[in-house]
Amino acid sequence: MPRSRKVLLFLPPYAGPVFGAPFGLLSLAGALRKAGFEPRIVDGVLDADYRRTIADEIRDCCCFGVSLLTGPMILRAIEVSRMVKRIRPDLPVVFGGWHPTLETAQTLREDFVDIVVRHQGEATLVELLLRLESGTPLDLVTGCWFKRDGHIIQNPDRPASSLSQLPPPAYDLIDFDAYQRATGERKLPYATSIGCPYACTYCTDMVFYNRRFNAYDPGRVVKDMTELAARYQLSEIALLDSNFLVDIRRATAIARGIHDSGILFKWTFQASTNLLCLLTDAEVRLLGKSGVCHIGFGTESASPEVLRHMNKPHQNISDMYEAAAKCARAGIRVTFNLIFGFPGEKERHRQETLRVVGDIARQYDNVSFSPNLFTPYPGIPIWPELEALGLREPDSLADWARVDLGADNLPWLSGASLRRLETGIRYLLLHRRIKHAWRHSRSGIIRALLDLAGTPLHWRLKHSFFSCPWELLLASVRGHAAVRRSLLTGQPLSKYLAHNPARSR
Repeated sequence: MPRSRKVLLFLPPYAGPVFGAPFGLLSLAGALRKAGFEPRIVDGVLDADYRRTIADEIRDCCCFGVSLLTGPMILRAIEVSRMVKRIRPDLPVVFGGWHPTLETAQTLREDFVDIVVRHQGEATLVELLLRLESGTPLDLVTGCWFKRDGHIIQNPDRPASSLSQLPPPAYDLIDFDAYQRATGERKLPYATSIGCPYACTYCTDMVFYNRRFNAYDPGRVVKDMTELAARYQLSEIALLDSNFLVDIRRATAIARGIHDSGILFKWTFQASTNLLCLLTDAEVRLLGKSGVCHIGFGTESASPEVLRHMNKPHQNISDMYEAAAKCARAGIRVTFNLIFGFPGEKERHRQETLRVVGDIARQYDNVSFSPNLFTPYPGIPIWPELEALGLREPDSLADWARVDLGADNLPWLSGASLRRLETGIRYLLLHRRIKHAWRHSRSGIIRALLDLAGTPLHWRLKHSFFSCPWELLLASVRGHAAVRRSLLTGQPLSKYLAHNPARSR
């Protein structure tokens, strides 16, 4: 009988809400299909019985592939891969994605991993499968490391392919109805580009993509997005690009093309505030008219000292205000992502950040905040400094499962300092929610009461005075249940994180 060409690709479950179909696996599936293989995808977030599904599917597979980010999903990857090896000891198990690329040797030391595909994986995975099929050694396959007789063989990295040279992702493998039931929206993640030219010292994007911006041309993006929206009745497309506005002419051309197509859908992206500020008001309004409803900005801090340490010379505090104002005039919601606890950050730096973002919240109703604790991901350039501060780099794949986005594991930020920061964050979020309610209330009495409630909160943020937090206690007793659950529970800072597994590291 002919050998099977079925390849099973697995995304382990992650914490938080379902984000959408696994775009990276869809891209791999497109390349596999073009080469004559039969890809199947198991999304562990969507399939609650993923273990049984995988156990059934691998019986006639030629390969089992796992895509992995750093964090708790590693534990499920380990569990399932060991199960696969018990059922099919002969089956090649291939790991790929962010974490295996950044910690390749450590990942390959596990007895349930045979091969690691590094960086961009489409061409590498196809080539290594063709070689496995023909019985040819993997020594000359660029872009992968593998084991032979217990020894790790390190092949050279494969040069990145232009995105336009890759086959289209296998969108037809998506059960859009199932994702809609899970998320409440008919939504698709999509990438128009990969890479970012900046070199922020906390970000793994610069390591994974070597600071190279690799993008589709505007015409391809407009065609893809409008056809996908129409074909699958999408209400929203969430761009996964690390920094969509790197080429602002390209970005505005995409917005213009979508607007002129007449096909209506919402879309969102991530960018840096300095690039948004290069756009005119008319160009930002064009983004809004084309369907852009939300932009996430990696502002990280409002302390110039901390920003310099992060190697973010492109980030200015004034840009935060200007980006908020331009997006407000265009009807676009904004989230400022914040990192607290960065090495070298002092109490005064955190106070300055809370003061600035509190002031922005007071002025602009379209702005929200995503506060996170610094997360020491693998491969980032400042690991020597982190070790000098007492942080130990995990020495096994399983240990990296504890390095979760927002986890409280920083030896230099704990105890009273951490509790004070958490209180400040709760004040920031409560202040922002009161301001939002004020903007949307038509009652003069309600507005007056909200003004009265918001004034002491703004004063607290401005002066970093968080002692005797009676407002938080009052809100937790008399506030709406959803507010109490999301903002005022007194949980660790990690509980405030809106988990987004697609967010670039």
